Amino acid sequence: MSRTTEMVLGILGGLFGFGGAFFALFMGAVDESFNGTSELSGLGTSAFVFSILAITGGILVKFKPKLGGWLMLISGVAILISISLFGVVPALFLIAAGLMGLIRKEKKQTEAAA
Repeated sequence: MSRTTEMVLGILGGLFGFGGAFFALFMGAVDESFNGTSELSGLGTSAFVFSILAITGGILVKFKPKLGGWLMLISGVAILISISLFGVVPALFLIAAGLMGLIRKEKKQTEAAA
């Protein structure tokens, strides 16, 4: 069975996660230049790591759907926690793709008698 939908949603969620992570890193650098310290830089770094994990899960869902689904589901929740508002769109894509990877059943193919 083709799992193209899960793969595309996972990769898009990971790419949007990269965008949110880079924006959070940028805002953390600006905050650090004014205040001397910032938690946002560390949270942006964790979102960057989870975005890599999400893209890995998106690719892996073609071969091992349960493992890829779990990776995307965990990444979506972690990105949402890490960068909150910047991570809403990636989290929506990743949680949907992760649930589809976990819940969706394989269709049994029956051979037609010739």
